[in-house]
Amino acid sequence: QVQVVESGGGSVQSGGSLRLSCVVSGFTHRRPCMAWFRQTPGKEREGIAFIDSDGHTAYTEAVEGRFTITLDNAKNTLDLQMNSLTLEDTGMYYCAAQRHECSGSFVMTYTILYVYWGQGTQVTVAS
Repeated sequence: QVQVVESGGGSVQSGGSLRLSCVVSGFTHRRPCMAWFRQTPGKEREGIAFIDSDGHTAYTEAVEGRFTITLDNAKNTLDLQMNSLTLEDTGMYYCAAQRHECSGSFVMTYTILYVYWGQGTQVTVAS
C-alpha cells in the first residue's frame, strides 16, 4: 500500500526559508514521478515542483528560482527547499506521486496523473 506523509511546514517571516519533506513508501517498482502541490487562499490546488523517474525537474513560474525539489534515495524522501518566501506562498502544501514511473516534462507536469496524496502541511508566511 502506497503511503505519502509530509512534514516540515510552519510559520516563517517574509524573505525566510522552509524545508518540507515527504516520505513516499509502498512502491514495488521504479520510483514514479513525484511532485509538490499547493493550495493558496482563494485558488485551486496547483502543481509547483515536479521530478520524474530520471531525476529531471520542472517548476511553475511562480516558484522557479526560489524553490528546489530534491529526492534523497537513501532516505526515500522528497524534499522541497523554499527560499525567499513571500506572503503569496502561504497555503497548504501537498506531496503527491503518480502510479508509475515517468520521464519528461510533459508527463511529470500532467497533474491528473497524480493519484497518491499526503495529508498536507501548512505553510504560513508573515510580514
